[in-house]
Amino acid sequence: MTERTARVEIPDRYRQAVIPHIMVDDAAAAIDFYQRAFGAREDFRIDAPDGGILHAEITVGRSVLMLGDAGADDAEAASFAAPTSLGGGTSVTLHVFVPDVDSLAERAEAAGAEILQPPKDMFHGDRTVILKDPSGHIWVFLTHIEEVSQEELRRRLATAGRPDPV
Repeated sequence: MTERTARVEIPDRYRQAVIPHIMVDDAAAAIDFYQRAFGAREDFRIDAPDGGILHAEITVGRSVLMLGDAGADDAEAASFAAPTSLGGGTSVTLHVFVPDVDSLAERAEAAGAEILQPPKDMFHGDRTVILKDPSGHIWVFLTHIEEVSQEELRRRLATAGRPDPV
């Protein structure tokens, strides 16, 4: 094995996950929002030579999120776009488990998040809030409240939206 192809251990923070990498119009403002709204920790950032943020990493709960300014690197501009450049839509939703979804929802809304679904107990055993951040990304925060077997999950799904026969 050459020095270039020698195996190196994957850092712990990357071992058990697909790491989302989102693009925004103002990464510095997004990082500030994530810190205020979600209690995120900024781990590091690489400033773009012409301003903005080429790449940054934050931790939300125990989850790593990579982000950067959509226009910070012209070579990648055609590949990466912020939701605002897509007419406000996004094809990705970010899920994060947290200890207290209700307090996170309150903090996020106070910081400027739009609550799309207020916190509520869901059939799958999690208390869930769905929100949109100021950059246009959709987040689902969950607090696990009960174990639900596959059989019970299917039963709940089959009766979801139907009135109880009491």
